[in-house]
Amino acid sequence: MITFDDFQKVDIRVGRIVEAENFSEARKPSYKLMIDLGPEIGVKKSSAQLTRNYSLDQLLGRLVLCVVNFPPRQIGPIHSEVLTLGVPDVDGECILITPDKDVPLGGRLY
Repeated sequence: MITFDDFQKVDIRVGRIVEAENFSEARKPSYKLMIDLGPEIGVKKSSAQLTRNYSLDQLLGRLVLCVVNFPPRQIGPIHSEVLTLGVPDVDGECILITPDKDVPLGGRLY
């Protein structure tokens, strides 16, 4: 069990995908994403295995939730700076966690 204080250490923020491209160097089919997390955090890179459920066009402009305080992770030739959050569908493929209304970028999950 973790405490509420432990949960608060994970900094989850709202961002908007501003760029998306195929990540051909990745071992599994993935996209490279640039996510705008607002003026406090800025634009960060992420890699996500979303190719089964999303086209590149469907990702642009989409709001997403990201963990912003994990250390960067080397994924192939890029440093993924944030973890884009999702849940598995019935086939185990990622479905993004997205706000259902337009909200300010950088807003923290609570």
